[in-house]
Amino acid sequence: MKLIITDITDFHLPVEGPHKIISPQSDIRHCIGCFGCWIKTPGTCVIHDGYENTGADMGRCTELILVSRCCYGSVSPFVKTVQDRAISYIHPDFVIRKGEMHHKRRYRNVISLSAHFYGEDITEAEKKTARSIVEANADNYDAQVKEIHFYSSVNELEGLAL
Repeated sequence: MKLIITDITDFHLPVEGPHKIISPQSDIRHCIGCFGCWIKTPGTCVIHDGYENTGADMGRCTELILVSRCCYGSVSPFVKTVQDRAISYIHPDFVIRKGEMHHKRRYRNVISLSAHFYGEDITEAEKKTARSIVEANADNYDAQVKEIHFYSSVNELEGLAL
């Protein structure tokens, strides 16, 4: 399954195959860092606002696709909040990967990570930062980066098939 996290409210790009789209349909609360999703309700956020199963959704996907406005070389606040609320995708225990300490995966799936950033006048420095952040997210998710693209506007995404 493809899991698409986007800040585009009326997201309507064609998606091939089974998928789920997480977009701003209702207010999302910020992660409060309580680690309840690790200990109290493993895999599920303790905040019930419609986004509590994001970690489990990531555990069912083989491809995670981020479609976001580029904000200073990172994803938009909504996409970042969804990612934060998905911390239950990883397990509290640690492993060494590529010589670095990371959390273990809670689920057996292996994720392919893609990012599609849009925005006017995205600088080369912002693109470099965005690539670094996506690669760091992939390391933290024990995933592989599939592709990273930049578009000058949300309209440029038209015709893109995910």
